[in-house]
Amino acid sequence: MRSVSMTDKAGRTLALLVPPVDEVGATERAEFFTKRSIKKESKIHALYLAISMCDLTTLEGADTPGRVRQMCEKARHPVPPDVFQSVAGQKNLPPIPSVAAVCVYPSMVSTAVKALAGSAINVASVATAFPSGQAPLKVKLDDTRFAVSEGANEIDMVINRGAFLSGDYQLVFDEIAATKEACGEAHLKVILETGELGSLDRVRLASEIAMRAGADFIKTSTGKIQPAATLPVTLVMLQAIQDFYMKTGKKIGMKPAGGIRTAKQAIQYLCMVNETMGSDWLTPDLFRFGASAMVNDILKQIFKEATGRYYYDRVFSLD
Repeated sequence: MRSVSMTDKAGRTLALLVPPVDEVGATERAEFFTKRSIKKESKIHALYLAISMCDLTTLEGADTPGRVRQMCEKARHPVPPDVFQSVAGQKNLPPIPSVAAVCVYPSMVSTAVKALAGSAINVASVATAFPSGQAPLKVKLDDTRFAVSEGANEIDMVINRGAFLSGDYQLVFDEIAATKEACGEAHLKVILETGELGSLDRVRLASEIAMRAGADFIKTSTGKIQPAATLPVTLVMLQAIQDFYMKTGKKIGMKPAGGIRTAKQAIQYLCMVNETMGSDWLTPDLFRFGASAMVNDILKQIFKEATGRYYYDRVFSLD
């Protein structure tokens, strides 16, 4: 058992006892979920649930207001209503749900807020010098406050990986805690960028620090680094969440992001969540996919279940 001590803003010492991770065991356990198979009505339910848990994201230098508005329309209606009625609507399927959130840069938050007005879709914004995190804390906090002032109700921050890998866990903790305070009422998702951490032991420790510092969600990746989300990494993070809940009674959300592209993978992750955390976590309030590219594949699988044949991607709105 590894012991790490930090000090909170009030000067209290926080002792983190972090268990070692059996990497071989975690990898073997995660492999079991790739063999899960569900059929018929249960599969349809799982696919609908996966769409409702997706965060659609556009985080490119070429982002424009028009591109963001297009993504927001897809967030509202993953399948154009006339297409749904002409195909799946004839098979007595319920309407396709909207996604959980859209995620944009701070400068595009106001555009997304206006485009999603009247819906229950959340507006998330990356902040804290995403994706590198290499900026002074004041700049990171100003970035966060600006996004919230523009209407973001979720903030996705990146941890200081340089500080973490140097062993300066206090700095990592302090930056997360300060960002949480800057969020106000907005929820904070803390991105660990697990592909840069180097081991599952470090993933476990980073998860513990993030939760103790005030994260509402912990998230694997920015999507800019490979490897991004993997089943073993997600399993370790879920187990950290489970242990934290047992100790504190506080439910922390989980978001694997990057590299999840197929409906089959989505079902594997949902099985993992259900078997590790229980059905309470099978809700967009506690589990999300950062997987924009996955949505069209899920829609293809739903239409296949409804009609017996696959539909061309261009039937659905394009990302």
